[in-house]
Amino acid sequence: MTAQTPEDGDLVAPAPQVEVPGEVAEAVRTLIRWAGDDPDREGLADTPNRVARAWKEYASGYRQDPAVHLSRVFEEVGGYDEIVLLKDIPFQSHCEHHLAPIIGKAAIAYLPGDRVVGISKLARVLHGFAKRLQVQERLTAQVADCIWEQLQPQGVAVVIEASHACMTARGVGTPGVMMTTSRMMGTFREDERSRREVLALMGY
Repeated sequence: MTAQTPEDGDLVAPAPQVEVPGEVAEAVRTLIRWAGDDPDREGLADTPNRVARAWKEYASGYRQDPAVHLSRVFEEVGGYDEIVLLKDIPFQSHCEHHLAPIIGKAAIAYLPGDRVVGISKLARVLHGFAKRLQVQERLTAQVADCIWEQLQPQGVAVVIEASHACMTARGVGTPGVMMTTSRMMGTFREDERSRREVLALMGY
């Protein structure tokens, strides 16, 4: 079965049902056993298949090119030449160091040159990169760079806030801590007044 194409405005397509290779299921069984439980007990019997299918969905970003979402642009914008902003975009990713969840939100803004895109496409770009093994710094840069290269705007600003389970649920164990990263390009990097304006619109 193939995944359905998401309707415009949706964030992601439904996950396809996939066949789980035996070695993948066995790897999960080995991990369960190594952690100290019995992968054959009733509550865990189907866990290897569930985990495998979940990871296929978590990593769906590897099977797409986020730039594709910015390929359809609109050049007739009625003379609009101010900031375009989408904020409080929820996302989930996974830390490449511990495979632990990264859960947060992003604000994405750009100052158009001669083209704009449908606003949902900004969220699609974020999710395309987030559904890979990530570090937050790289995720922030990838989203900003993609918009910069594809839309050729006057400026791009991306701010991401996220909680990392590799820090909150293990290790130093400090729940409630949020990490913030940002990338400013073009006029938002070069002009302090423009940078202050976009950050204020984002709520910073």
